[in-house]
Amino acid sequence: MERKNKFVGSRNSYEPHTFGEVQNKYFASNEPLAVAYRKRAFEKQGWNPNTELAVDLKTLLRNDRRMVTGKEYRGIFRLDSEAVVDEFLSRDPHYTFIETLPPMPAKHNPQVFRGEYITITRRADGTYRPNFRPIEVGQGFRVEKYATGVANELLWALEGLVGKSV
Repeated sequence: MERKNKFVGSRNSYEPHTFGEVQNKYFASNEPLAVAYRKRAFEKQGWNPNTELAVDLKTLLRNDRRMVTGKEYRGIFRLDSEAVVDEFLSRDPHYTFIETLPPMPAKHNPQVFRGEYITITRRADGTYRPNFRPIEVGQGFRVEKYATGVANELLWALEGLVGKSV
C-alpha cells in the first residue's frame, strides 16, 4: 500500500499554516457552509450568545507564563476589537485578560493600642480586649513596677479609647 504525502500550504512556498489561518480562509470563502455559518453567526440563532467559536486571547498574568489548566484566575476580561466578517475578510475578535491582585484579607482583631506592657485589640463585635505582652523576667525585675506599669497603661488606653468615666 502506497502512502501519499500531504502538505498543508501553498504549492509555491510549501510553508505550513496554522489551523486558525486555514479555518479563517475557509469561513471567508463563498462555500455554502461558510455562508451559512456567517449568516447564523450574525443572527445568533442556535448559538449561545456568550460563546465565541474562534478568538484571539492575550493574557497578562502575575506569576504564570501561561495559564494553568484548572487554575482560577481573578482579573479583568476586555474586548479589544470586534469580529469582522464580510464577503472578503474574516477576523476573529481580540480579547485581553489581565490578572489582578487578590483582595487583601480583612485584618482580624486590629490593634488599637500598643504599650510597653499591654496591647489592646478590637474584636469584630466592637468590644475591646486587653492582651499582655511577653514578660522579661531577669535581673532588676520587680513585680510592683510591672503591675503599676500595666495598670497605668490600661488606664491611659481606656481613657483614650472610651473616654473619661463620669
